[in-house]
Amino acid sequence: MTQALAISRFPVPDLADMPEDIRARIVAVQEKSGFIPNVFLVLAHRPDEFRAFFAYHDALMDKPGNLTKAEREMIVVATSNLNQCQYCVIAHGAILRIRAKDPLIADQVAVNYRKADITDRQKAMLDFAVRVSTEAYKVSESDFATLKSHGFTEDDIWDIAAISAFFGLSNRLANVTSMRPNPEFYSMGRG
Repeated sequence: MTQALAISRFPVPDLADMPEDIRARIVAVQEKSGFIPNVFLVLAHRPDEFRAFFAYHDALMDKPGNLTKAEREMIVVATSNLNQCQYCVIAHGAILRIRAKDPLIADQVAVNYRKADITDRQKAMLDFAVRVSTEAYKVSESDFATLKSHGFTEDDIWDIAAISAFFGLSNRLANVTSMRPNPEFYSMGRG
């Protein structure tokens, strides 16, 4: 039998030793998904940062608006691939497959969204998200005009930028902590 690989290079607290609010959130996620995504366990090492991270995550990813939940996940997958974040590509790829009801979409978006079976609107969205991830200093009014020509509002543009920026932080933390994707993610939403 092989030894289980560590999910983080930093200490991972036991569920029983976590603050009650964090433990309750993790248990709720476990009841819904059937397992605990490693990001919750790894970030529980720093309770105040866990709370801030997930509050901002939820504000960006769970809000209603013109961007669908699947489109929000597309942004995460495309930009996380640029940042070579294995955890986020695998975990959010699974969520994207489920939200888009498409077993192929996450792999297409992660490898080359420009060739993916998505709309021109979604490609424009991802072009902008990638620009924010790689060269935000070059964002200009022409980027806004392009997005508006595809029906995006100012609030949508803020959301695209904020998701891209937030997951830049997430990708870096996942890489520095050596966060491992849960095995469950690999098969989710594939059929």
